[in-house]
Amino acid sequence: MLKVLLVEDNEKLCRALRVGLEATGEVRVVGQVASGEEALAFCLDTAQTSEVFRDIRGLIGVVLMDVQLAGEMNGIEAAVALRREYARLPVVFYSIQDDDAYYRAFLRSGILSHYGYVRKSNYLLPQSILPLLRDAVAGRSFIDPEIEARVQEVRHKDEYDPLSLLEQNEREVVALLARGMTNGQIAARLGFHDKRAVSRANGQIYAAWGLDGTPTERKIARTRAAIIYHRRQLIVWDSDGAPRAANRRGEWVLLEMDKQED
Repeated sequence: MLKVLLVEDNEKLCRALRVGLEATGEVRVVGQVASGEEALAFCLDTAQTSEVFRDIRGLIGVVLMDVQLAGEMNGIEAAVALRREYARLPVVFYSIQDDDAYYRAFLRSGILSHYGYVRKSNYLLPQSILPLLRDAVAGRSFIDPEIEARVQEVRHKDEYDPLSLLEQNEREVVALLARGMTNGQIAARLGFHDKRAVSRANGQIYAAWGLDGTPTERKIARTRAAIIYHRRQLIVWDSDGAPRAANRRGEWVLLEMDKQED
C-alpha cells in the first residue's frame, strides 16, 4: 500500500485525486494540504510519532504535489525543503504551468532521483499516476518529454543570458550603465553611500562577461557592457574588434551588430 501525502490547493481536484487514488486499492492518502509550508509542517509533525525521529518513510511513502501552490513556496521549492529534512523523500510533481521560473526552480533544485515531473493534462488520472508513484518510491525518476524539452530550453537560454552571470545588485548597476549614467548618477539612483561601490560592481560585471582583458579592452569595457546588456547576448570581440556571439548550437559566430540574431 502506497502512503501518499497530497499537496494541492484546489479543493475539488484534491478530493477527486484522493477518491480516485484510494479507489485503486493501492493507495492510502495519509494527509492532504494546500501549500508547501503545510506539507513541511505535516511531515515534521508526523515524524514526531515515529519511533525514530525524522524517519517518516514508513508513515509517508511519497508526496504527490502540484507545482503551483498556495503559500510562498512553489511545489519544487517545497520539495527542496522537504528533502533537506528527509533525504531523497520521493516526490511526484504535476503542473500545467509553463513559466520559465518553474523550470529554473527545478534546475536549481538539483533533484536527481526519487521523483517524477509530469504535465497535469497528460498524467493526472489514477492509472497514470500509480506507476509514477511506484517509480519514485523505488528511486527511479521520470520527466514528461514536454517538460524535459522546456527544461532544456530554459537551461540553454540561461547559459547564454549574460544577466544570469550577475548578482542582483550588479544587474541593477548594468541596467543604469546601459542607459548612459555615470557612476555617480548610478550611486545616487540606487542609494549607494559610496560611488566606489559602483566601480566595484562594474569590475565584477566586466569580469563575469570577459571584458577585463587587456588595458585597451578595459577602456572600452563600459561600452561593450552596454551592448551586451541591450542585446541580452554574451559577446566576445576578436583582436581586430569583430564581435562574436554563441548560436543555438553553442558555436561562436560572427555577429551582425545592426540586427538581432534569430
